[in-house]
Amino acid sequence: MMPPEEESPAGGGEGDNGLVLLQALKSGSTRKQGCDPFAQTQRSKLQHRRARINQQINKEMRMRAGAENLFRATSNHKVKETVALELSYVNSNLQLLKEELEELNSSVDVYQNDSESISVPMIPLGLKETKELDLLLPLKDLISEHYGEEGVLFEKEIKEFMELRQAMRTPSRNEAGLELLMEYYNQLYFLDSRFFPPTKSLGVFFHWYDSLTGVPSHQRALAFEKGSVLFNIGALYTQIGARQDRASLPGLNQAIDAFQKAAGAFNYLKENFSNAPSLDMSAASLNMLVRLMVAQVQECVFEKMTLLRTQHDFLARLQLAQEAARVEDVYSLVHQTMTQAHVKDYVPFSWITMVHVKSEHFKALSHYFAAIALCDCPAASDAELPEQEKAFIQFHVTMPEGPSLRVLLQDPEERRKLGKAHLKKAIMKHEEAMRIHGLCKILRKMDILQEVLSFAHKRSLSKYSEIDHEEDFFETGDAPDIHPKTHQKPEIKSPNFSQVKVTDLFHRLGPLSVFSAKNKWYPARRVHLMRGEKGFGFTLRGDSPVLIAGVIPGGCAAEAGLKEGDYIISVNGKDCKWSKHAEVVQLLKSTGEEGVEIGVITLQGSEGPKAADKKAAAMSSGGGLQKSNKENNRKSLMNSKSASTLLVWSKKSKRSKKSTYGIPFTAVGDNEAMY
Repeated sequence: MMPPEEESPAGGGEGDNGLVLLQALKSGSTRKQGCDPFAQTQRSKLQHRRARINQQINKEMRMRAGAENLFRATSNHKVKETVALELSYVNSNLQLLKEELEELNSSVDVYQNDSESISVPMIPLGLKETKELDLLLPLKDLISEHYGEEGVLFEKEIKEFMELRQAMRTPSRNEAGLELLMEYYNQLYFLDSRFFPPTKSLGVFFHWYDSLTGVPSHQRALAFEKGSVLFNIGALYTQIGARQDRASLPGLNQAIDAFQKAAGAFNYLKENFSNAPSLDMSAASLNMLVRLMVAQVQECVFEKMTLLRTQHDFLARLQLAQEAARVEDVYSLVHQTMTQAHVKDYVPFSWITMVHVKSEHFKALSHYFAAIALCDCPAASDAELPEQEKAFIQFHVTMPEGPSLRVLLQDPEERRKLGKAHLKKAIMKHEEAMRIHGLCKILRKMDILQEVLSFAHKRSLSKYSEIDHEEDFFETGDAPDIHPKTHQKPEIKSPNFSQVKVTDLFHRLGPLSVFSAKNKWYPARRVHLMRGEKGFGFTLRGDSPVLIAGVIPGGCAAEAGLKEGDYIISVNGKDCKWSKHAEVVQLLKSTGEEGVEIGVITLQGSEGPKAADKKAAAMSSGGGLQKSNKENNRKSLMNSKSASTLLVWSKKSKRSKKSTYGIPFTAVGDNEAMY
């Protein structure tokens, strides 16, 4: 199935990737495609600039490392002076490049939607950039060395994997792009199982650039590749969430879902990947990103409430005030996280400022809606009083000074006084938000944010003027803060890897239960058997591949050198690695007087059928997935029924095959058959 067409350049997306789709259709390929890298749209230009800056930062850091080594090594005073001057120049260049990258990370307006409605911008993340990777020679060599197969015969599969990696570098900003990243992430599971032995390195480095600082990192561990792809899944969700039209209910629901899934991706990364070499994937950074996504979900929930609350009664407005207070609460937490010593140095200043602005803005809104509830709604009747008293008791963090709650709710003048106090605080917070906004050069250029802040401030001023009386001689008190409360708690949605079904590209190597990088086996043997009076003299068990579970002493199989625990990989030249029990039996039945040639392998360390079965069962049950590094723990994938296409080989140990062909003897087990 081909991915849906990407949004047009006018939508702030990747642009028309029709050329890529057309080429895919002509070639008949069903492989998911990345976006056209030459599409000149706002987002693609931004990503191109990011890639260029990353490369320049990489170059300057190499120069700095060389200069520092020379400075430490030389004892010549003049050389030291020259190198120190060069280091000063390089560090200045690095600082300028990092400031330029920070400005790119601050370009949140590029990722917003083009709706005419006015809404506060959200903060999206740019994708991590990676270098091209040539796996052709390393994988061919490992296939020849480890699997005993001709590496050249697997060039098609290797190139297909490399094309998939190339495509995932430019995912479209929609579901097709997410599926592309998920497909590649799932293929990495098979790559890990096939080509990354626990005691040997494949000899390739995975290069990725830090999304926030542009600093390059490289590792041989496949976990770094997995983690970086997972980070980009989260980043792409943030871009999808930011581009939704939040003036409509469907757009808000999609934004909430996208930000919740982004939070889930970053949280999964934090909990399952450790010792990341780049700052953007450190535990502190990921914790900050999770909290930021949760705050943006909470903001969307508030906007959703303002759309749904068509009635303007007292209780509805109290709920809006508490919802706004909840948004202020979570953004305050994000701001605290961003300003920690080990985080603030690499988080863009514009992000820190925007989060602070939003915190003050929503605190102002909470006091504004409290004032509206008190001043615009009629005083409570005797029938309404119990319900309003119950709501108002839990409304403030501390009860306001003055008359009793009953008097406050039923006396219009007392309501006006408290409402005026809330408006006074709202105006102060609006002004503080505008002051903080003015401190950031990048945010000052963001017209829509300025418009939102200015509108809210003027609205509060207008309402204050409306309820302010010339004869008011009392001093307006300090309104207590509003207790935060939400009707929809944000949910951190972990990635569902099984939603994108993939098949092992290197399926032809054989079932993973046996033919994996973790297993070793002796060279394949070809054995010629002639049928005796009592058959071939062995028992078979299982599927894919079929196991020789027992060998009759003195029989044809024993004389030919077959052993318990051998796996049948071919019969008369026909590959049987994936053959079912019945298929191998049929091949043996069709043998004539000339006999049969059987290809077998023996796993190293297996001693008889019990050891072989135990090893295969451990692999089939997912034991082959368990590693010392917790980043390789794929519980969500293994436990999902819909992941069966990934784990078709795991059903082997559950099958029971019997046959009456041949002469039975006492050593044959319940699910074995003798031939």
